[in-house]
Formats: sequence, structure tokens, C-alpha cells
Amino acid sequence: MDYELLYIVDVSLEEEPRKELIARFNALIEQNGGKTEKTEEWGKRRLAYLVNDKPEGYYVLVNFSAPPTFPKELERLLEIDDNVMRYLITRVEHKRSNVKPQAQRAVPQGQAADVPEPDVEAVAEANEE
Repeated sequence: MDYELLYIVDVSLEEEPRKELIARFNALIEQNGGKTEKTEEWGKRRLAYLVNDKPEGYYVLVNFSAPPTFPKELERLLEIDDNVMRYLITRVEHKRSNVKPQAQRAVPQGQAADVPEPDVEAVAEANEE
């Protein structure tokens, strides 16, 4: 299964220990039968509210695949790490089709989307039946 992990690291952590923390969690995924697809360090950002009396955190986003039992263990380990302020693991659902629904197609600015008019007669006939 595919997952997305977003966690916030305390900004008071120096760069080298922060890099080690990120590498440790990525290695943990690999050791438990998972595969890290991509790790993005979003960097230092302002929080919406104070967390542990701190206004900022260092954001890290990890896309990974792992067995369905692993995220629970990963949550446990994130919870006990004092340098991780917040975290969220979500399961990613992939769409199987490459075709975009008509309502989501990009329409150049200034042009109207070619949305077909509803067939009023067919709707009326269906309602009569």
C-alpha cells in the first residue's frame, strides 16, 4: 500500500541531527519491508498555532509504500521521538485511469468549457417511466 507521511521537526534541532533523524525514519521504512519513493524537505515554516510553545517547525514529506501493518508502528515511533512535534500518515489511493473527467479538464483562460447541454427530452421520458 502507498502512504504519505508529513511530519514537523523542532526547528531548534541543528542541521546535522535533523538530517540523521530524517535518514533514520527513511531507513526504518526500508527495514520494515517498505520502500521510500520520495522525501521532500519543505523546510522551516510558520505553524498555524503554537506547538510546544514554538511558532515554527521544519516540515518533511515522505511518500512510501509499506505493508498495511507498518504505519501503526511508525506512528508509535514518531510519537515517542521528542524532536517530532506533529505527524500525519495518510494512505494514498491511486486512480487506475489516465483519463481525466470532463469537469476537471483544463480550459484556457477566456474560453468556455464545452460542457454538453443536458438532453431535456431524455430526462423527461426517464422521469415518466
